[in-house]
Amino acid sequence: MMKAKIILTGVFACLLMASCGGSGSNANDEQQLFIGEDIAVTNTVYGKVRGYILRDIYHFKGIPYGASTEGKNRFMPPQAPEPWEGVRLALNYGDMAPQAITYDRSPESASGFVDNWNFFNSSEDCLRLNVWTPALDGAKRPVLVWFHGGGFFNGSAIEQDGYGGENLAAYGDVVVCSVNHRLNAFGFTDLAKVGGEKYRHSGNVGMLDLIAALKWVNENIHWFGGDPGNVTIMGQSGGGSKVSIVASMPAAKGLVHKAVALSGNATSAADKEYAEALGEFIVKEAGLKPSEVDRLQDMPWEEYYALANAASRKFSMQNKGNGRRGFSPVGDGVDIPSGVFFDPADPTIPDIPMIYCTVKDERNPNRDRPELEDITFDGVVEKLTPQYGEKAADVVKAYSEAFPDARPIEIWAMLTGVRSRVVRSADIKSAQSSPVYMSWFTWQPPLFDGRLRAFHCLDICFWLHNTDLMLTHTGGGKRPRALSDKMSDALLAFMRTGNPNCKSLPYWPEYTPENGEVMILDDVCEVKNDPDRAARAVLENAVR
Repeated sequence: MMKAKIILTGVFACLLMASCGGSGSNANDEQQLFIGEDIAVTNTVYGKVRGYILRDIYHFKGIPYGASTEGKNRFMPPQAPEPWEGVRLALNYGDMAPQAITYDRSPESASGFVDNWNFFNSSEDCLRLNVWTPALDGAKRPVLVWFHGGGFFNGSAIEQDGYGGENLAAYGDVVVCSVNHRLNAFGFTDLAKVGGEKYRHSGNVGMLDLIAALKWVNENIHWFGGDPGNVTIMGQSGGGSKVSIVASMPAAKGLVHKAVALSGNATSAADKEYAEALGEFIVKEAGLKPSEVDRLQDMPWEEYYALANAASRKFSMQNKGNGRRGFSPVGDGVDIPSGVFFDPADPTIPDIPMIYCTVKDERNPNRDRPELEDITFDGVVEKLTPQYGEKAADVVKAYSEAFPDARPIEIWAMLTGVRSRVVRSADIKSAQSSPVYMSWFTWQPPLFDGRLRAFHCLDICFWLHNTDLMLTHTGGGKRPRALSDKMSDALLAFMRTGNPNCKSLPYWPEYTPENGEVMILDDVCEVKNDPDRAARAVLENAVR
């Protein structure tokens, strides 16, 4: 395998150069970037594209896999892009889907420093993807397709630098892709009831975009040195839910062959009746008759976005207790199953190997609140009483008994990332014939006096071999890199064979509902059998 390469951007590149002597000293004095008229040019079915070569990896950014979704294409299934003459540049990331920026990047924001979110333009011309590959040849490398997080309402294919595919492509000799697609009210407004057959798919066009991206991969990735017959989908948080949904969509069968869901999962989609009623309500709030629903396609996207979100909040208040809120994929029984996913008796849906992973402290409560570090168990009970009522003490006691070495703040942090949902997802997925594997990421970075813990998003850069890129997540250096080597090796083995076992890790058994086998990912990796099962039972009883 090729040695991992380190990419540094912005302030961290400057800091490292200064620490190495400033004035541009570099351990590698050879030319790193190659770009020109005849460099990094390859075919797609729509025309040629030209990217660039950086550190021996070919980069192609912002390639259209679908037409703009504005105007007549709004709420419609994705349409193919118009073919082009000549060579199209693919040098910059494409626009994000229409969305509101909700991340704090103020100078005073510790979280903004840690996560360092990337912001790009938003537009309805957002059906773009990115490709990183070691060579433009016929080598048929395994392909990884990354689905970004942000729930179903915001985010982009490169919202964090740790999403980048250059390092994994170099380390593992694989092809990596990442995808932008429609989100929020543009991806999941169900107008089928009010608009009729024309709008039959409107509630799921954001997921159909992902299917279109996978079709693009199937038709084009061989020109980028990839194997269309060996495609793994992977995503984190909302991206993990997208992975779970795509893995149960009939249209994905044959396009995907393995799946990895990180800190996000799903076993069903939104209620069709509620989604259709919300669509009707949006039309009413717009002051339109049902026959005028097409006029929603003509609004500027900012106007429709504001209208739809205001209508959704109002509708939710009027219909408390009736199904999932907001805009998300709809179980319509056409594009997405209307019942529970992964039905082993349904031959139309994929049946593929899957890895589930969660991190130990998904929503650690005191990243920015050092005063909570010495909270007592009684203090934790008090903090959790609004959530668990009189059973809060039982929940805290159960977790402290299951993890006797954990301090009170660590128990509280763990209770922000309980594994109940992912275990349920793995149990359901296990009914299919393909194997399921489970992991639990518990590594903690030595930053902010240790308060970051194993937080939501931390494991991404380990899987994608980017720990020296995401310095604000890991601190950098050999300690996180050693774990990243192990996790990347397991991912690469899984991409190639559907089994994550590799020489870098202890034997990783398949998950079974009976034993709950889980690989603990830390400085020392080990397999345990459902270490929080008894504690979860107490917690699940508390929320009934």
